[in-house]
Amino acid sequence: MNEIICPHCHKAFKIDEAGYADILKQVRDREFEQQLRERLELAENEKKNAVEIAISKLNSEMLKAASDKDAKIQGLEAKIAAGQVEQKLAINEALKAVEKERDDLRSSLDRAELEKKLGEQALKDKYETQIKDREESIERLRDMKARLSTKMVGETLEQHCETEFNRIRATAFPFAYFEKDNDASSGSKGDYIFRDKNDTGIEIISIMFEMKNESDSTATKKKNEDFLKELDKDRAEKGCEYAVLVSLLEPDSELYNTGIVDVCHRYPKMYIIRPQFFIPIITLLRNAALKSLEYKAELALVKAQNMDITDFEEKLEKFKTGFAKTMI
Repeated sequence: MNEIICPHCHKAFKIDEAGYADILKQVRDREFEQQLRERLELAENEKKNAVEIAISKLNSEMLKAASDKDAKIQGLEAKIAAGQVEQKLAINEALKAVEKERDDLRSSLDRAELEKKLGEQALKDKYETQIKDREESIERLRDMKARLSTKMVGETLEQHCETEFNRIRATAFPFAYFEKDNDASSGSKGDYIFRDKNDTGIEIISIMFEMKNESDSTATKKKNEDFLKELDKDRAEKGCEYAVLVSLLEPDSELYNTGIVDVCHRYPKMYIIRPQFFIPIITLLRNAALKSLEYKAELALVKAQNMDITDFEEKLEKFKTGFAKTMI
């Protein structure tokens, strides 16, 4: 028998083994359930605490990761911003360089365009002036020919040349002779003879001039070549160095309208000109003759010096011979 004390009244009573075992079992089951409950609650609390700790830790880690990420993002954004600033600065510098080069090119193009326009305008003005002068010259010649009768055409061309010469005679040719050729003793004569001398009276140059014009109403048109042979003959007979045909014949010929035409391949020292080249041909030939006269004077001086040396050597040789004979 087992004695058991009541926890409420504190009285002792006896119980058999089976009842004791049953009561003990009940006590143990209650304690086990109580302990189980307590352990489950404790486990549940520990689980909750672990979860909360894990959640807190996870939140802390997530906050840290987010903070680190934000810091990295801010750093990257700062780098990007700095890079964008540098890029903008580089782009601005490049744009400035390109714009400067563009402005320089544009300025160069503008200058080139202006120079081109000025050159074109100058060239245009030059040719327009030349064309105008030529047209005026042609118009003057046409007007002169229209106003003349067939009988007076040639005589008026002669008067024109004589007037042109007399206008500058006093200043350009003070020692010159320019008169009509009135000597027909040889059977023919030219129109004018020009002779010029220097201040010592030495002739510099002589020119035989023939003036030929023709009215538009003339049925048979003459050519310049028709008068060259006779002009060369007159030049030789009158002792002139040059021959010049002043001609208005063949008015549409490009050869004779361009300037002074040299026909020395056919006749020596002969030229064909239009009236506007009358004074220039005299000036050119006279200047060439002056230069030739200088060379001739130098050549004569050299020859005279050589003759003096030869004469001195001859006299010296005679002296030596005479002296040797005297000594003997």
